Amino acid sequence: MGRKKASDQGKLLRHTLTIRLGEATLKRLEKLLEQSSCRSIGEVARKILAGERINLFHKDASMNGPMEELALIRKELKSIGVNINQQTRYFNAVKSEAEKKFHSNKTVEIYLKADAKMERLFAIISKLADQWLQG
Repeated sequence: MGRKKASDQGKLLRHTLTIRLGEATLKRLEKLLEQSSCRSIGEVARKILAGERINLFHKDASMNGPMEELALIRKELKSIGVNINQQTRYFNAVKSEAEKKFHSNKTVEIYLKADAKMERLFAIISKLADQWLQG
């Protein structure tokens, strides 16, 4: 069983064009490919020839540190949330008051850890907001 025919036959890429490029031009095309949403050098070249827009993406290297720290805080807050859920389950499963008190105290300790992480998170967010509003 063969492939289905494309619905719009006019847009198929049927013709081959072979060109020679210098090293500098090839490097420029490769750089455009890395920064754009295009999937191949051929796609970049087709867009240039057709005069279509090429969307370029810029990565701000100054944001690497804060973004890594935010990702770490997110991971830690997620694990703290899992711990709180476990303590809540244990609290609801036990019958004696002493065990309930123990699990509630453990939960308070976990909440204090979460509070410290959230304070750090808010500090980072406020710094990022200040940078965003300045630029």
